[in-house]
Amino acid sequence: MIGNGQSDIALEIEAFIRSNYLVADSKHLHREESLIQSGIIDSTGILELITFLEGRFTLRFEDDELTAEHFGSIDQIVRFLHAKLDEKRSQL
Repeated sequence: MIGNGQSDIALEIEAFIRSNYLVADSKHLHREESLIQSGIIDSTGILELITFLEGRFTLRFEDDELTAEHFGSIDQIVRFLHAKLDEKRSQL
């Protein structure tokens, strides 16, 4: 289950997807659903989403981190971002 801070991140990701891709406001985005397999975004869209996330959260994703395991669904993205942000805070 996603906690409050993670839920806020999920809402930001949903808002980005809704404003940048053809997702009707009435269509519920299932956070555990594959973004690519469901046709919500394509591989170019994933790259745009990654660019948004890097800028928004001041992070840098390494090439080996750009996997379906990390960016397959909103829930996976949220968990991965949370881990990256925790790692960033521990380095301060």
